[in-house]
Order: sequence, then C-alpha cells, then structure tokens
Amino acid sequence: MGRLAENAIRASLLLALCVFACLLGMLVQVKDLDAGKEDSRVPTPSEEAKEQARRERMVLTQIEARGVTDQAVLAAMRAVPRHRFVPSTVRDHAYSDGPLPIGDGQTISQPYVVAIMSASIHPQRKMRVLEIGTGSGYQAAVLANCVGEVYTIETIPELGCKAETLLKELRYRNVHVRIGDGFDGWPEHAPFDAIVVTAAAGRVPQPLMDQLRVGGRLVAPIGAGIQDLVVIMKTERGSVKEVVAPVRFVPMTGKAEKQR
Repeated sequence: MGRLAENAIRASLLLALCVFACLLGMLVQVKDLDAGKEDSRVPTPSEEAKEQARRERMVLTQIEARGVTDQAVLAAMRAVPRHRFVPSTVRDHAYSDGPLPIGDGQTISQPYVVAIMSASIHPQRKMRVLEIGTGSGYQAAVLANCVGEVYTIETIPELGCKAETLLKELRYRNVHVRIGDGFDGWPEHAPFDAIVVTAAAGRVPQPLMDQLRVGGRLVAPIGAGIQDLVVIMKTERGSVKEVVAPVRFVPMTGKAEKQR
C-alpha cells in the first residue's frame, strides 16, 4: 500500500472519529436539555397528590406524634413542599425523619426540629421574624406561612441565592433574603418579634439579643457537638431561658467563630 493510500485511510478514520465525537456531544446536550425540562415542568395532579400524602404522613407520624400542637405550624408543615428544597439525589427522602445534605457542608434540618423551632416562637400573623442561617430556605418558608414578615440571612452566597430564587418561584413574597454574617443580625429592620437561629454558637450573639424586642422570643442551638435547643424570652429585667431539646446543628461561622 502506497504512502498516499495510507494517508487517505488515516484522514478518513480521523474524520470519522471527529464526526462521532460531535454526534456524541450533541446527544449529551440533548439529554441535558431534556433533564432540565423535566425538572422545570409543572407536576401532574397525581404527583401533587402523592407529595401531599407524604407531607400528611410526615406531620402525623413525626410531628403531631411528638407533641407539637401549634395549628399554624402544623398547617405550614403540611403546605410547604419540602421536596423542592432538597437536591434531586435525595428527593425520595425529603419527608424522612432526619436531616439531609444540601451542599456546601450544610443540611436541611429534620422536619420535627423545624416544627419545634417554629412553634417555640409562638408564631402569629402580625409578627416580624429574623432567621439566621437560610440554608435551603425551608425553615423560612415554614415561618412565612405562620407570620407576617421573615428576614433571613445566609453566609454562603451560593446557598442564599439559590434559596432566594426558589422562595420567589414558590411566591413567598414575605421572605427577604440577605447574604452576610448572621452574627450582626439585620438592624435596619429591628426590633424583631422573634429570632430563629439555625446554626450553633457557644452563646447567643449580643447583637441578636439587642435586636429582639422586649417580650420577644429567640430560639437557638447552644453548645458544641450535641447542643441544647434553647428558647430565650427577653424581659425588661433581662431574659428567661428554657431548654427545649438536645439537637445537632452545624456551627455558626464568621464572627461567632472568634466568640467560641
């Protein structure tokens, strides 16, 4: 076989490989587009009914069974689509009795913990609530179903932006998201009727106590490792603390780390 013939065969093989690679790339792009369409499509009535049934079972077996009786909180837990706030890889476990990873080393709290923290502030529709640690946005959504306004702060930009986008998509117009250090609170909108802290610190940051109105309640995990979930009621003479339950939250970062 002459050199010209060999070169022609090599050129043909190279061209065939290039064509195959292009076709493979097109197939991958089409598959990705289809997956995106599937994620963004409107759920069917049967799918909605299935998720609603999962929420009803979650409330009945995990929350009411453990003694949570606040009707506004129970209604919120039945209404908020928790499966929308977790990655698709763990969506089948969205209503299970435990926390789930949401990326960046963070978790979405166990449904019971979300319920008991929400109930601990004695939510009312007229209240303005500050949340420290937006995370997935699920706790903010539950609170938004119970109170008038929710101001929530997330230190990780990617998580905060993702949560804000989802909350807007789900039409939670009474939730306001800010990226920043939760240690400082949100003084522009203080005083708050209640504050919910979803990351553990050695003690409650003083700026948060300063932004809590007299008569208001603050709920937070305090300690390292296994923490105490505490409710602090601010009075004119100081504060009254009650330990609710043992919990395990990720540690508060930023200025709170120096406090530890």
